[in-house]
Parts: sequence; C-alpha cells; structure tokens
Amino acid sequence: MSGTTLTPATGRGRAYWAVADSWNIVRRSLTHYRRKPVYIAWQLGFPIVSVLLYGYVFGGAMKAPGGDGGTAGDYRNYLMPGMFVTTMAFGFMNTATTVVTDASKGVTDRFRSMPMASSAVVTGRGVTDLLIACAELAILAATALAMGWRADGGAAATAGGFGLLLLLRFALIWVGVWLGLLLPNPEAAGSLFAVAFPLTMISSIFVPTSTMPGWLGTVAAWNPLSSTASAARGLFGNEVASDGSWIQEHALLMAVVWPLAITVVFLPLAVRRFRGLSR
Repeated sequence: MSGTTLTPATGRGRAYWAVADSWNIVRRSLTHYRRKPVYIAWQLGFPIVSVLLYGYVFGGAMKAPGGDGGTAGDYRNYLMPGMFVTTMAFGFMNTATTVVTDASKGVTDRFRSMPMASSAVVTGRGVTDLLIACAELAILAATALAMGWRADGGAAATAGGFGLLLLLRFALIWVGVWLGLLLPNPEAAGSLFAVAFPLTMISSIFVPTSTMPGWLGTVAAWNPLSSTASAARGLFGNEVASDGSWIQEHALLMAVVWPLAITVVFLPLAVRRFRGLSR
C-alpha cells in the first residue's frame, strides 16, 4: 500500500483561504436554495404577500401622515419603506433557522473538523443571507413600483436608502447566527416570530409614533427599526412623520449607529459561540 503525504499549500496566506472557504460555504448554501425552489419561493414570496395585504387590505383604513387623511395610495407610499425594513428585520429568523438546522444535522460539526478557516462558516452564512436580502429588496421594489410607489429623492439618495436597509440586515445576520447556535432544534426557531412581530409592530413602520400613547410612542421611536424606516423614507423622498424628538430628528445618524452597535455586540458573540461549540 503506497502512502500519500499531504503537504500544505504554499504561497497563499490565511486571508486567501479564509475567503476561498467562505465562498465555498456560499456556493453550498446557494446550491441548497436552487434545489429547494419551494423554500426560496416562500422566502421571496412572503414579502410580496405582506405588501399586498397591508397595502390593499388595511391601506384603505389607514391615514397617511401629514394631514387629516389622504388616499390609500398616500398610505402605501408611506408604508413601502417600512415594508422594506420589515423584510430585512424578519430575515434574522431565516438565518437562525438555517444555522440551527445545520447544527442539528451535524453539518456544522463536520465543517469544524475539516481543515478550513474557522471563520468561513459564519462569514459564508452572512454573505449568503446578504445576497438573498438583495434579491428580496429587488423583488419588493418591483412590486412597490407596480403599486405606484416612487422614490423621488434622486439616484444617489435612493441607493443610500437601500444601503441603509442592507446595513440593518447585515447587523441582524449576527443576531440570527448567535440565536441559531443557541437554539436546541429547528422547531424552536419558530418561536422567534414572537420576538420579531412586536419588534416590527412597535415602531414607525406602519403608523407614525405620534399616534400611539406617549410611553409606547417613545419606545417605538427608539426602536432601531424606526430609525432605519424614517431615514429610508427621507432618502427615498417619501413622507416622513416626526414627533420632534431627538431620536426622530436624527434618524439618518441613528440608522447607521444602531446597526453598527448591534454588529459590535452580536458578531463577537456569534463567533465566540461557534468556536465554543462542544457538540
């Protein structure tokens, strides 16, 4: 029996292999999506259904901010940036579900036993979810345009608005990875909806915070999702409702600060949890 001696590749540093390993994880994840069209259809189709429900079923009963009323079309114009934020916010549940599913099937353990960069699994998951988020925003924006929504803030400002949405999604990816590594099984990931739902409802996504009771309006105004929604509305040239509080007057600043703060907290927690897995 002839033996084969494995020698490490030379001439390429750790950075190269970290990127290469991460890209392999991205390719694996995208291949799974391609082979499960029902799953990706649900993930991409859910935002469209939500927009149609809130825009047409509830939109007629809602009032657009800035006046005594307004048409349902005015409300849809106010709603759309909020729906973009909702889609980005709900994405952390998909991240957590995927991570805990891989862990429960032993896939994560197999990756950790292979000679690959320890950061590749977490980084690859993050890149994959950002690509999915871009697809979700593209589909949602096309739906919004078909419903009459317009971004009148100019090309650069519109790009900035979508950039803020992706920045929020990037931050919440690490929340999803951390939670996915904590959850005991994929079924438990369903309970995350109990967190995501009030997080989106107690905010300025659907209605201005000035329409809420004082204490609840304050909580909603300081919700990070409210900052991103208000900042995106301003950049898109849509109606922005503000109660004059500091947090709402500095929505653009806080739309950057909140995601960075979330990333600073949860990225190290996710990496530490991944490295400390004992199962």
